Amino acid sequence: MSTIDLPALGADMLHLIERQAVVEACTRMAWHADQREWEALKAVFADEVRLDYTSLNGGEPAVLSPGQIVDAWSQVLGGFDATQHLIANHLVTIEDDTAVCTASFQATHRLANPFGAPLWTLGGTYRFDLLRTDGAWKISGVRMTATWGDGNRELMALAARAAE
Repeated sequence: MSTIDLPALGADMLHLIERQAVVEACTRMAWHADQREWEALKAVFADEVRLDYTSLNGGEPAVLSPGQIVDAWSQVLGGFDATQHLIANHLVTIEDDTAVCTASFQATHRLANPFGAPLWTLGGTYRFDLLRTDGAWKISGVRMTATWGDGNRELMALAARAAE
């Protein structure tokens, strides 16, 4: 007859629940952006978010409010016919009220284009920093590291113009 260590089982279950909540917050960022659910997208972020997309765009990381992020993303992503951001292979570390989630991503952007290919796909990794705020996990940092791309990168500029 085996015995079950209930306190350890309870701690393991709590860790799994917290881990899933962290993954859910990161997944919601991609889902709400792709579905153009801008208000819901704002809700996944902490009051201040450090965004680092320098591997793709150069420049410096920026600290922005959820409203500033959504305004910028809606102006570009909103110009595409469709986008799909897939996030997988989540590795989660939780310490007290902070968490780090690293994951692989593949982002496909589609825009009908009479003068070039209609798709641009980008792949790489994300590092999400999260804070537990009022019992919910909120994203306080996003570092995207692009490691490969395929297709028509010019679609980003075309989509931004289309959203104007």
